[in-house]
Amino acid sequence: MTRRPSLLILFALLPALLGLAVFRAYPIGLAVFESMFTTLRGETVFVGFGNYTALFASSSFWNSVAVTLWFNLIINPLQVALALMLALMFVQRIPGIFIFRLLFLIPIGVSLPVAVIIWRILLLPQGLVNGALSGLDLGPFRFLTDPALALYAIIAIATWKGISYWMIFLIAGLQNIPVEIDEAARLEGASAWQRFCLVTLPLMRPALLFVLVADITINFLLFAPIFMLTNGGPRGSTNVLMYEAYKSGFAFGDMGRAMAIVVCIVVLLLVIVGLQFKLLSSGRQP
Repeated sequence: MTRRPSLLILFALLPALLGLAVFRAYPIGLAVFESMFTTLRGETVFVGFGNYTALFASSSFWNSVAVTLWFNLIINPLQVALALMLALMFVQRIPGIFIFRLLFLIPIGVSLPVAVIIWRILLLPQGLVNGALSGLDLGPFRFLTDPALALYAIIAIATWKGISYWMIFLIAGLQNIPVEIDEAARLEGASAWQRFCLVTLPLMRPALLFVLVADITINFLLFAPIFMLTNGGPRGSTNVLMYEAYKSGFAFGDMGRAMAIVVCIVVLLLVIVGLQFKLLSSGRQP
């Protein structure tokens, strides 16, 4: 009798497990396998860990690691904080909130390539952004060709595109907080800031954990804006790991090196996401 429920659970989970194996485990295993080979004079040669040894001795690889980590160190807290702020504003019942909701839901309806093209026009030296800044006696700035600004321009574009999406998940988390708990804190004399820190944030922990982990994963794999706007430049300032993998595989034809970079991305993601789970789950009640 005890085996039947287990078999039923396994049968119910079988489609998800098959999807996980086909779309997650198999590609990762294939990447690990292909990273053991390289192409020399048109022939595929087994090199073992040679691709990894060459990677770890490459200044271009370590530059892409540094750029990727710095990019994610800035964009992930920024996106989650802004998304939470917008979610808190979104659930308020104040005059004119409908216009606010409409404006901040527009980025969701704009595809990423279209958004990148729009922002490329806006950030031109003669574009609207520089036009507005010139009215303040600032600029013009070369947002996409200045090594000191290019990465932050990518961060701004990705943040504009992403915060509305993450805001929806955080709104769901806010709506799952029982109203009675907030009312009890209000009756006890807690200020709005105290209710936010002591009631809202602890009860939002599952939603925040999901958003942060998903946000890190997506931003680690960000490719389209860099490919369309900067091609990893200027001077490697936007050369993240995903673009380094693309460049190795498709520009230089070294798929073994590209797969080795992909494996490094997966390992780095697993470490960072594992740390996030440990830090954000440590405060949960057993």
